[in-house]
Amino acid sequence: MTQTFGGLLLGFLIGSGCRWFDLPLPAPPRIVGALLVVAMTLGFLGADLALS
Repeated sequence: MTQTFGGLLLGFLIGSGCRWFDLPLPAPPRIVGALLVVAMTLGFLGADLALS
């Protein structure tokens, strides 16, 4: 459970960082990677809302 929460938190942080520095989101080819992209996208959108 801790690893799942840590992974989601990391995904949100990466997504927020990508949005902050206007970088494209990376996309790994596995299901875990796809879930990481979802978490990063939510972080990206959350940072976009916070910055606007």
